[in-house]
Amino acid sequence: PTQSTWGPAIANKMLRALAYRCARLTQAQKQVASLHSSAPALGGHALVTHRVSEDNTDQAPFDFTVENYKTVNWYLSKYPSNYKQSAAIPLLRLAQEQNNNFLSLAAMNKVAKILEMPPIKVYEVASFYTMFNRERVGKHHLQICGTTPCMLQGARDIMHACEKHLGIHMGETTKDGMFTLQEVECLGACVNAPMLQVNNELFYEDLTPENVVTLLETFKAGKQPKVGPQNHRKNSIGPQGRTSLNSPPPGPASRDIDALRAAEEKRKADAAAAAAAAAA
Repeated sequence: PTQSTWGPAIANKMLRALAYRCARLTQAQKQVASLHSSAPALGGHALVTHRVSEDNTDQAPFDFTVENYKTVNWYLSKYPSNYKQSAAIPLLRLAQEQNNNFLSLAAMNKVAKILEMPPIKVYEVASFYTMFNRERVGKHHLQICGTTPCMLQGARDIMHACEKHLGIHMGETTKDGMFTLQEVECLGACVNAPMLQVNNELFYEDLTPENVVTLLETFKAGKQPKVGPQNHRKNSIGPQGRTSLNSPPPGPASRDIDALRAAEEKRKADAAAAAAAAAA
């Protein structure tokens, strides 16, 4: 282009590039919005924002029991007084356990007061870890692993079986308040996939659409099913049984510190004697 058309040509090119970037940005924003809106529907992580309800306001009463205050003080004794904030996670967990597996706003504020930290700092911890339930869940909070090993082993079938039997979808609670379904990330039992966790504590592994329904019925009857594998497997032993560590490992089980210290002292003494002999 000539000098007279160079400016407009460059300007038009820049405008087209800017329009293209804006279109790409808009599409990316739509994808992000889709991810945020789809997580609760799939039973994924809870929303970061606080939802006000009658029993979840800063005015709702909450305090630790006398017995739990002993546990609070036991946790605090583990840290220097100027680092008591380190007890945030165990105290939040204790508050949730006392409050029927529900961590209310008032409970978080109580923890903040005990630890002498800004409430927002406690909210940040509670909203980061999915083990904290900032909305009410059922008596039996079923957390079904949906990460790759479990997915390949049929996690979706387990989810569908639970949904069909309970009459709810992922992220929902039964009308009687007995069960809440939630999809979560890896729970660390990949060898025994698929699996689910109940109330952040009980693990049930090697699930099938049939035996997971048996689990649900056992919970409904007020009983606790046997934890661990739900088939013939023992712990995480493979189908060929134990193939290693069949006998105690040869000793010593640990280093003999006294013998090592004596050997080091002898080495130093011998080195000093050799140096003295060389100097003479």
